[in-house]
Amino acid sequence: MGTTTHLMTAEELFRLPDDGLRHELIKGELLTMSPPGEEHGAVTLNLAFLLAEYVRAKNLGRLYAGDTGFKLESDPDTVLAPDIAFIRAERVGVISKGYRSGAPDLVVEVLSHNDRKRKVHDKARKWLELGALAVWLVNPRARIVDVQFANGAEEVFSEDDELTGGELIPGFRVSVGDIFA
Repeated sequence: MGTTTHLMTAEELFRLPDDGLRHELIKGELLTMSPPGEEHGAVTLNLAFLLAEYVRAKNLGRLYAGDTGFKLESDPDTVLAPDIAFIRAERVGVISKGYRSGAPDLVVEVLSHNDRKRKVHDKARKWLELGALAVWLVNPRARIVDVQFANGAEEVFSEDDELTGGELIPGFRVSVGDIFA
C-alpha cells in the first residue's frame, strides 16, 4: 500500500492562518521556519531603511519587506519570501492582493544564527535561476555581504568595504559596517 503526499498550492499557503511562523513553498512542499532572532531583525531593518530612503528619493522602484511572498513556479508551486526585495520602477506594475508573480530584481537574505551556509547558497542559486538578477547574502556573524549575480559572478564585501547598488540601484552606496551598526 503506497502513501501519497499532498502538494500545497500558493493559494492554500496564502490562506494559512497566521501562526507566528514563516512559511514558504518549494515545489509544493511546505517549509516552516521559526522567527529569526534580534540580530537578524536589527540588521534587516538597518539595510532596509538605507535602501528605502535612497530608492524612494530617486524614484527607482519599490522595496518589499520580508513577509512578502513571490510566486516563482507553478504546478507544483514555489513561493519564497526574502528578507528584503527590490523591483525596478519599470517592472513594478499594479500591486496585487496575493503573492507577487515572478522574482524581484534584487533579493536580500540576512543570515540567521541557525542558517547553514550550503542551504543559504542553495536558496540564492534558486532565486537566481528563477529570475532574480542579484542576491545579497548578508552575514552578521562574519560581517560580510556576499553578492551573487545571475551571470555567475560573485563579490564579497567586508566590513571596511563599500557596498554599491551597481546597475540595479544606480548610485546607492553604503559602508558594510553601517549595515551592522
